[in-house]
Amino acid sequence: MALRTIEWMPAGAASLVPGRVRMIDQTRLPGELVYLETADVRELWAAIRELKVRGAPAIGIAVAMGVVLAVQAEDTADTAALQKAVDRAAEYLAGARPTAVNLFNALDRMKRTAVRLGNRPPAPFKEALAREAQRIRDEDAEMCRAIGRHGLTLLRDDCTVLTHCNAGGLATSEYGTALAPVYLAREQGWTIRVFADETRPLLQGARLTAWELMQAGIDVTLICDNMAASVMATGKISAVLVGADRIAANGDTANKIGTYSLAVLAAAHEIPFYVLAPTTTFDLAIPNGGHIPIEHRPAEEVTEGLGRRTAPHGVKVHSPAFDVTPAGLITAIVCERGIARPPYETSLAQLLRGKKPTP
Repeated sequence: MALRTIEWMPAGAASLVPGRVRMIDQTRLPGELVYLETADVRELWAAIRELKVRGAPAIGIAVAMGVVLAVQAEDTADTAALQKAVDRAAEYLAGARPTAVNLFNALDRMKRTAVRLGNRPPAPFKEALAREAQRIRDEDAEMCRAIGRHGLTLLRDDCTVLTHCNAGGLATSEYGTALAPVYLAREQGWTIRVFADETRPLLQGARLTAWELMQAGIDVTLICDNMAASVMATGKISAVLVGADRIAANGDTANKIGTYSLAVLAAAHEIPFYVLAPTTTFDLAIPNGGHIPIEHRPAEEVTEGLGRRTAPHGVKVHSPAFDVTPAGLITAIVCERGIARPPYETSLAQLLRGKKPTP
């Protein structure tokens, strides 16, 4: 996807600071392409919470830039005060959304950078923080392309894949995770088709995935979530490609609600089920998916999804934003360093250590 989901916009050419965060407001798609610009960390927090910017990698980038917004607003000659501002901003931004581990990884990295900067004067301190946030964004773009290269080895020319939610360019700095092999296949002249689940209740598949694939000229067919089994039964689906918000040490994977259902259906139809995500999504500190915190969203997102009430007033609502797919249903996990296969306790750790997983 040629569009940049999120980027840092310096006020001048000489330095990165002061600057603003510029991002696509994804709540306005597909009706209109609108960019949100802000220099206010509170506005950025709200943009994450309200899903104006979403997707685990993009959220990680956003909070890194949010730390810079908070620190550049500090008018002080005391570097110790800037160090404290970094910690306050990180604590504040950590409350935006709980499930995507990329958010916490990015904040930890920004805090470590601040410590490493020591007692530098305020101006170079702020500039170095901004450069670190920019590196996080650039590294994400490189990781997505590498995920695409590894993922493409699992596909073939003239194939059809099914995906859920949005794990394309809109969920990352650019290019995407689950959709990275699709874009790379297109670049190499392959014929590739995509079935996209609508993804209830907020329709990220319908509003975002279908939109960005059409922008790229890729053959995409939109289906309701409850049509997936019927489509799989036709024999047309070569693989299911999904992203991830957090992957536990044993390979259990949290992703958008409905992903678990797809994994069960894929297993029933003997279709490979692939998770594609950067290593920043790995959380090997937790043993399994039972320890992944699951965000619950407001009831109104179900009862009044796009503004019109579709359920009785007063009805009880259960609205988890994510579910956990057990590792036993995942054929392989693809990251920028390679492809992990079961047992994931071994292969994921090997990839993080920079080793090629044992076949």
